[in-house]
Amino acid sequence: MDPKVLLRRAGLEAQSPFHPLHGGDISRVFRAGPYVVKVAEGAPPGLFPAEAKGLAALAARGVRVPRVLFLAEEGLVLEYLAEGPEDWEALAEMLARLHRRREDRYWAEPGFLGTFPLPGREGGGWTEFFFLRCVEPFLNATWGRLEGLGPKVEALYRRPLPTEGPAPLHGDLWRGNVLFTQEGPALLDPAFFVGERGVDLAMMRLFGGFPEAFWRAYRALYPIPEEVERALPRYQVCYLLAHVYFFGEGYLGPLWKAISAS
Repeated sequence: MDPKVLLRRAGLEAQSPFHPLHGGDISRVFRAGPYVVKVAEGAPPGLFPAEAKGLAALAARGVRVPRVLFLAEEGLVLEYLAEGPEDWEALAEMLARLHRRREDRYWAEPGFLGTFPLPGREGGGWTEFFFLRCVEPFLNATWGRLEGLGPKVEALYRRPLPTEGPAPLHGDLWRGNVLFTQEGPALLDPAFFVGERGVDLAMMRLFGGFPEAFWRAYRALYPIPEEVERALPRYQVCYLLAHVYFFGEGYLGPLWKAISAS
């Protein structure tokens, strides 16, 4: 969809020209004055509604996110957040506060990681929840490309994952989904669900995206037990399967390394 058409459908008008912004591998993203318009060709049904729900869920839990001004199956109109200086200590404070929250159970609505659909799930033990909701769908989708690693992945989740309690998660917390604004850090493009914080910590460790200044501040606010540290490669396996699915067998090496570290 033409982003100008989506903005008109929202009943909004930009006095400024449309400027493309970085939008990852899924959406085309444009700034138009005070608005950000996201559109995607052939987006799976429910993709943008799931993103809007995730942003609302994080906002309700005290996380700075861009406000959703208009939602359609074809895209989103968001408020533009002006960029500001990096403040890793403030990001650590915001995420530690989010991860310290306790929900009454593990739960996830049907959603997406990228454009890959993930099922809804509610309750039960954490290891089974994480495997069935997050790992198994990607494992089934990539089994024929894993060069025999599939059974090794399955075996990882026969041992229980450590638990600290159900916490709200961003769900896809790589460096590109953090925006430092003039008001402080904000999070973008969530794959929100309620699980164990190790999921977010593992993605933040993958590919070395967050600097030591962040980790020093985060650990001071919310120390990470040794058993959670040891479990991070098992959470990273999920995201590496996603990379195999989206980007190919070049990620089998990192996948094998995560399996071996588990």
